[in-house]
Amino acid sequence: MSFPSGNGCSYDVFLSFRGIDTRDSFADHLYEKLVNAGIHTFRDDDEIDRGEELRPEIERAIKASEASIIVLSENYATSTWCLDELWLILEQRRVFNHFVLPVFYHVDPSDIRKQNKTFNIEVKTTTRWTSSLSKVADLTGWSLFGKLNKNFNIEVKTSSRWTNDNVNRWKAALTEVASLTGLVLSGPETKFIKDIVNTVYNKLDRKQVYLPHNLIGMDARVQEINSWLNKSNDEFLVIHGMGGCGKSTLAKYVVYSNWQYFEKVSIVERIGSRCKEPHDVLQIQEQLLIDILGGKKKILNVCQGAFKIEEVLQTKKALIVLDDIVKPSQLHSILGAGNINKQSKIIITTLANDLDIWFRSRSMRYREYKMELLDDDESLKLICLHAFGSENLMEGYEELAKQVVRYCEGNPLALEVLGSSLRDDNSIKYWKSAVKLLGKEIHHDIYYILKRSYDSLPYDSDRELFLHIACFFVGIDIDYVITILESDYSAISRIKTLMKRCLVYVTPKKKLMMHRLVQEMGRSIVDRESTLPAKRSRVWRNTESFDMLMKGKGSKTMKGLAVNVHMVSRDDEFKLMDESKQVQMKESLYTLKSFPKMDQLKLLKLMYVYFAQLEKDFTKQLRWLCWVGFNKPVIPSFLCMENMVALDMSCSSLEEFEPPMVLQSLKILNLKSSQSLYRIRFISRLPNLETLILWNCHRLVYISETIRDLTSLSLLDMTGCENLQRRSFPNLPQSLERLFLKDCNLECTDDFPLSFIDQSFLRYLNLGNGIFQVLPTYNHLKSLRVLDLSLCSRLRWLLCLPSTLAELYIYYCTSLEKVTFESHQFTLQELGYEGCSILSEIEGFIKLVPLAKLDEADLGHMNWLKEYQNHELCLTGDDELMIGRNFQLQMLYEFNIMSISLPDINDPKMMPDYMSPSTLFSFDVPLCPKNKRLKGLSVTFRYTTNCDDCVWFAKIKTTNGVDLMYNPKVFGKPESGEVAIWLSYWPIGNKLNVGDSVIVSIVVMKGLEIYVCGASLVYSDDEVADDDDQTLQKNMEWVEILGEDLPRFQLSTGGYYLCRRDLFELMEVDRLTPGWFSILVGDTIDDTEVRGWRKTGRPQQSYQSFTELKTVRCIIYGPEMDFNYKISEMSKSSYVDENVQLTMEFGSTSKVSDEAKKELIDEPPIRFDEPPIRFDVLDPIESDIDQDEENSPLHPR
Repeated sequence: MSFPSGNGCSYDVFLSFRGIDTRDSFADHLYEKLVNAGIHTFRDDDEIDRGEELRPEIERAIKASEASIIVLSENYATSTWCLDELWLILEQRRVFNHFVLPVFYHVDPSDIRKQNKTFNIEVKTTTRWTSSLSKVADLTGWSLFGKLNKNFNIEVKTSSRWTNDNVNRWKAALTEVASLTGLVLSGPETKFIKDIVNTVYNKLDRKQVYLPHNLIGMDARVQEINSWLNKSNDEFLVIHGMGGCGKSTLAKYVVYSNWQYFEKVSIVERIGSRCKEPHDVLQIQEQLLIDILGGKKKILNVCQGAFKIEEVLQTKKALIVLDDIVKPSQLHSILGAGNINKQSKIIITTLANDLDIWFRSRSMRYREYKMELLDDDESLKLICLHAFGSENLMEGYEELAKQVVRYCEGNPLALEVLGSSLRDDNSIKYWKSAVKLLGKEIHHDIYYILKRSYDSLPYDSDRELFLHIACFFVGIDIDYVITILESDYSAISRIKTLMKRCLVYVTPKKKLMMHRLVQEMGRSIVDRESTLPAKRSRVWRNTESFDMLMKGKGSKTMKGLAVNVHMVSRDDEFKLMDESKQVQMKESLYTLKSFPKMDQLKLLKLMYVYFAQLEKDFTKQLRWLCWVGFNKPVIPSFLCMENMVALDMSCSSLEEFEPPMVLQSLKILNLKSSQSLYRIRFISRLPNLETLILWNCHRLVYISETIRDLTSLSLLDMTGCENLQRRSFPNLPQSLERLFLKDCNLECTDDFPLSFIDQSFLRYLNLGNGIFQVLPTYNHLKSLRVLDLSLCSRLRWLLCLPSTLAELYIYYCTSLEKVTFESHQFTLQELGYEGCSILSEIEGFIKLVPLAKLDEADLGHMNWLKEYQNHELCLTGDDELMIGRNFQLQMLYEFNIMSISLPDINDPKMMPDYMSPSTLFSFDVPLCPKNKRLKGLSVTFRYTTNCDDCVWFAKIKTTNGVDLMYNPKVFGKPESGEVAIWLSYWPIGNKLNVGDSVIVSIVVMKGLEIYVCGASLVYSDDEVADDDDQTLQKNMEWVEILGEDLPRFQLSTGGYYLCRRDLFELMEVDRLTPGWFSILVGDTIDDTEVRGWRKTGRPQQSYQSFTELKTVRCIIYGPEMDFNYKISEMSKSSYVDENVQLTMEFGSTSKVSDEAKKELIDEPPIRFDEPPIRFDVLDPIESDIDQDEENSPLHPR
């Protein structure tokens, strides 16, 4: 394949050669390779005698070419035609910077330099060519002339062209061309030709010539693909994404940028639209073979074509693009088995992403690339490029351009189409008028590109399903949508088909979403069914829907209808009505006579629509009835509900709910915020109910006892039903998996012990804001994954939690003191404990105990601290742990390390054995004093702080393999200008041997200024234990010394990173400088090893909570939104509010710019470039410790 030159020249290369030497051999092969490489080449095929002057077309071709290749062969200088070409080519080089490449084909460059043999040109009739080219000897390269030992003497007839002037001019040209760098044939001609093509290709810079100038964001997206081209063994790359996202453009960009590295290149475009019938594949195969082999290729049938293509691709190194493959059968028909040369690469673009099915039974290896849409900055550049001809935004158009960007949501096609349409008139008035149309009607060009995905759906039911989602269910939980639509449309499997066509996608929070333009395309399909809304299959615009209801007109085609009365007067259609129509509609807003008959209606969403009366059996096919604000005290007995799957009567006026009949199909019942509801009867008539929402039904006092017989009920939300327990709390069904009992004034009583013995399937339990003091153990709930006890202000202990628990939320349990686990290990993936102001222990995780609550036995060798138990110092580090906590001195137990922060006190008992003004020092372990046993090491330092986000580690390393780096959960934060002391004890005595070198360092990344550091060896006062005891102590493993979960904190270097938070979160908001990890460990390991670090250490695998990534989902759907309990993402105000804080998500996918990041507080990191300060081996017991307090080494004068 070839591409037009992009430099203004008619040709890329002019090929000059001597026909009798190379026309049917070397020159022909070279020409073919140049053309296949996309280099537009001119050659003269005329066989006429070249003794005459150059024809005008030859002269024009030389002048219209960007470069020339001169094939200097044996008889080249015997042709006046060739010599004239040479002179004119060199003239172009001198005047126009024309690139010239001499090629020496079976001639020795020394013959040109010495003017020997055929290059000795003279004016005489018969002459030996000997002296013309004596100065031409500077060429370098390869030479192949060993076989040419014959005499090159040639007789030349007298010609009018062999004049003195011409011969001198030609000699000068030959001398000049000999001085240029060229290529000399040496070795196989095929390799020689490849070298010539590569040289010309690189010199012309094909990427610069052929790439369109208006591409935005392509370089960033092509990096991964270049890696596939150069390093991957995968033969196929599949680029998939929605229509108009730039898949084909990216594929071509890759080809234009890399085709010089391949023997053959082919781009086969629009395969999907070209292959309507089976025989259409023949044309695709023929084009592919022509591009690879050249010439006209006739194929009899598809099987033969696939065989030939497979045969060719096993020998050729080819780069191929198969654009717009719709289904795998097209790929298989074109390529057959797909056994290709491993050096070949095939790029496929497609709307589909079910690639496992495409390649499941085949040996072809592939890599997947999901096409990313443009971000806001790239989108703004592209819209400006097409609207203004420049990437720069014109003044005054900022907000208008951003509206277009938000509308397009990063789709390049839409940006290009709309930008080009706005270029017609660059007045602000015109732009404002055009922007008003966005969202009302989709542009024709965008519509038809996007509709191709819709048209490719294999079943009519797929298209119906897509239109239902586009009109009613964008932004809704996918499980909810599947429940409603499964029976009619096999939604579980068919939504996957829509996802494979890039028509819908699902967010990590399980929202069923659709690109805005795809949604508009779908709704536009419905709009085009009829100009009259009543004759369409779906109506969702409030004004159109209400107008239908107000007129009372029925419909035989309507399948779905939605209206929100509160929004009618805000619609643009309403504002365009004449005043009398507006008055009429406003008068009818809240009182309609009756609901018109619609036989085919399956989906009905009414918000605050009130009818004076309801017609019996106004529709019999309803699957989903969402009637927010239903204004009757009871459900009419004649309301046809037998086919209903989901019934939502949120915020209704219902006083009593009683199903009018047995409803086998009903799976979801939502009575949220029905403030008048006090009784639910005969609920056993809903035998297949799966979800029951009674959130904020405050007056509810009775639920039928038959609720226990609902064997399918898995989710029950009774949040805020505070009057239930006072009368009669129902027995709950055994099938429950998710249970919400928040704000129910729960007490742990004999009648309702909160043990949930029968609910063995419970996975999520919310007892928030209960008034109980203790709870039973839940180790019998083997499936329990999430337990939420937030705001249980009277709860004191939480004991023996099951080992299966993954998430625990105890926000603002202000009386809670202790949490323990059945396994005695901390294995939680998520833990929320903000506001637990007296919490002293979470087993296996942390203990933080006021010094006043510890006795001397608890403190051991640090018992002298009791003297200071009434001192105070603010703590920092873990803000969640410190909220509401008093300032009394507190001892931290973490990883079996004891640490405490003190005000700047003077006490000789804290004087260290080894001290240094540096943050890095070392000493050798001395002999153990008689009748003493080495227990551990004490580390201390004096410091001040200068910011809120202090990050530092205490680090101990020995020649005996100890390598510990510890970041305490909390530490003291002195007032500005004041000094504090950090004191710690590390129980590692059995890992310290006599003579070991111990290196102690305080590694500061941010916020601390260290004045002096110290360390002491700690000995026991007991008599020496017997030999067996000594051996036992000496052989203790790290797990026994610092805790059973220690292996999860070990780095690949063998060191232990004792930290319970992900410090990269600070770096991501510019509150910690990059490179902090290398300050701690050097450059021996990559910092990615500690990214995502959790409270339990290294993440063992990507954790997903019970409800997918931190969100416990309670299916509470309003008509325009659904509600989610956000557990681990709730703000502080969410916990202290009496009501559950709910987040309403409207399903908008428009991008929001990031907030300005906080300014970095500069704190130069402390590095240790000098060797540590050494201390001599001393006997610390004999050192003088009776000096005055003011002379303590920790308090230098």
